[in-house]
Amino acid sequence: MQESSAGSQILIYASLMFQVYIIDVTDGQHRWTVKHRYSDFYDLHEKLTAEKKVDRRLLPPKKILGKNSKSLVERRQKELELYLQTLLQQFPQVTPTPLTNFLHFHLYEINGITAALAEELFHKGEQLLQAGEVFSLRPLQLFSVSQQLRMAKPTCCNGDAKTDLGHILDFTCRLRYLKISGTRGPVGTSNIQEASLPFDLSVFKSLLQIEVTYMNSITVVCCTILILTCFIYVTPQSVLVPEASEFSQWEPEGVESGCPVTAVIPVWRNLTTLDMSHNCISSIDSSVKLMPKVEFLDLSYNQLSSVENLQHLYNLVHVDLSYNNLRVLEAAHTRLGNIKTLNLAGNQLDRLTGLTKLYSLVSLDLSHNQLAQLEEIRNIGSLPCLEKLNLSSNPICIIPDYRTKVLAQFGDRAAEVCLDCNATTEKELDTVEVLKAIQKAKEAKDRMSGNDKKVDSVTLRPTEGLSVSLCS
Repeated sequence: MQESSAGSQILIYASLMFQVYIIDVTDGQHRWTVKHRYSDFYDLHEKLTAEKKVDRRLLPPKKILGKNSKSLVERRQKELELYLQTLLQQFPQVTPTPLTNFLHFHLYEINGITAALAEELFHKGEQLLQAGEVFSLRPLQLFSVSQQLRMAKPTCCNGDAKTDLGHILDFTCRLRYLKISGTRGPVGTSNIQEASLPFDLSVFKSLLQIEVTYMNSITVVCCTILILTCFIYVTPQSVLVPEASEFSQWEPEGVESGCPVTAVIPVWRNLTTLDMSHNCISSIDSSVKLMPKVEFLDLSYNQLSSVENLQHLYNLVHVDLSYNNLRVLEAAHTRLGNIKTLNLAGNQLDRLTGLTKLYSLVSLDLSHNQLAQLEEIRNIGSLPCLEKLNLSSNPICIIPDYRTKVLAQFGDRAAEVCLDCNATTEKELDTVEVLKAIQKAKEAKDRMSGNDKKVDSVTLRPTEGLSVSLCS
C-alpha cells in the first residue's frame, strides 16, 4: 500500500478501435495518462477483492454482446471512471499497492516514487554501496525525496517497512558516485518537466563524483568531481549560479570585495574536476570563481570563440578546449596559468604566437586545426617541458619530411618530444642533427654576410675644419 496523494483525479477516455481506456490522472500540477484494457481492470479488481475485501459488485461486469458498439464503450467508460474514483475515496489515506501500480503512481506521484525507490534500496542498497559503482537517480526521484522530507510526518506511514524513507536516507548518506539523468522534455506520458524540478542534495554526505545531464541548474554539494552535460542553458553562470539574475552584484564566499555586493554565493570547496562538455557554451563567465580548487576542466564540444576568466582558477592543471570555435589564443599564459595539459584539437587555429610562455606545458594537442606554416612551430619549440605534441590532420602535415622539420624546431630537446603519438626514432634524430647543422651554417653565413654589408657601407666623410697638406 502507498500513501494516497491528496487531490488525485481520474478521467477516462476510450479508444473504440482497440477498446483501450486512457486514464487521465491529475495530482496537483502534475498530470499523466495510463492506458488499460478491461482485462487489466478485472485483474486489479481480483487483487483488491482478495487483499482489501473490496465489494466484488463494484466493477462493471464484462459484456460480450455489442462490446464494440459506441454506446457500450461510452457507458463502460463512465462506469470505469466511477469505479476508480470510488476506490480512491475508499482509501483516502493509504492507497493499496495494486491500485498505485495500476495508476503508475510509482512513476509520476511523489509518494509512489519514494516508496518504490525505498523498496529497491531495501533489497539492493547495501550491495550497491559495497560495489562502489555509479548509482543513477532521476531528478523526479530527487524532487520526490526532497518534498517528502519537507512534510511533517513519519518516514513510514503505510505499515510496510520496505518502503520506509529511512532506507533512502541511509543509502544517500553513504553514496560516493551519483549520476543524475534528466530528460529533454516531459517525462513519459506526463506534463512533468524534469529540468525545472528543484531538489536538495544535502542528504548526500559522502559524494566524490556527480554526473548531471539535462538539467537547468544544480545546487552546491561537497564532491570532488562534477560532470555537467546536455544542460539546457548555455552559460556556466546559469548552471552554477542560477540565482545570479536576481542580484545586481554577487561575489563568491570568502572573497573580499571593495565594491558593495547584494549576495554572497557559496563556493564548491572540494571540487577538483569539472566536465562541462557538450553544452553549447559560448562564453566563460565569472561564475567559474565559485570553483577555486578545480584542477581538471573539460569544456570540449562547446561554442567558445575566446577564453576568458580561467585566470581565476589558480589550481588548473589540465584544460580541454577541443572542438570549439577558437581561431586565435593570445597570451595564453595570462588566461590559463601554469597548466600541464592543453587540448586544442578540432578548432580553427592557424597561429601559435599566444602559446610561447606556457612554460609548464607537458602535453599539447593541436590536431585538426588550420596550421600550415612551419614557422609557427618555433613558437612552442622553446617550451622547456613539452613532451607530447599532436599536429595530425593539419595542413602542415603535407610538407615533405614534416616530422623531422617539426622536431628540428625543438633543438637539443628533439629526442624528448613524442610527435603525433609516435616516439622519435634514431633515424629521425640523425636527420634532425643534419638539419640543425645546416641551419647553423646558414645562420653563420647570414651573420658573415651581414658583417660584409656593414663594411661595404663604410664611407669617408671630410671633417669640418680639417685641412690636409702634402710635403715632398
